[in-house]
Amino acid sequence: QVQLVESGGGLVQAGGSLRLSCAASGRTLSNYAMGWFRQAPGKEREFVARITWSDGSTYYEDSVKGRFSISRDNAKNTVYLQMNSLKPEDTAIYYCTARRLTSISYDYWGQGTQVTVSS
Repeated sequence: QVQLVESGGGLVQAGGSLRLSCAASGRTLSNYAMGWFRQAPGKEREFVARITWSDGSTYYEDSVKGRFSISRDNAKNTVYLQMNSLKPEDTAIYYCTARRLTSISYDYWGQGTQVTVSS
């Protein structure tokens, strides 16, 4: 089991920045990919970004490329999502997630953290 706890959400004006954190525990993450998803009101959950723990390779959804950055801290077992140039359409609940590299689906989810961007 992997336990994931997000923090760092809040209310910010358009153009502002926030950094989300996801503290992981329970397993060694060297064989995992960590990701962020988000779900806006009335919409389906969508992929935002992911990072492969072992080599730090990253991948982003097109709408956040150049604005969001995912990173990890090995010593703290924590994944971060730095969000810059925020837009009202980024408003959503953001979820941290993890999957084994051998799995095609994300196996573990955090409880989510609310991000609200005002115009």
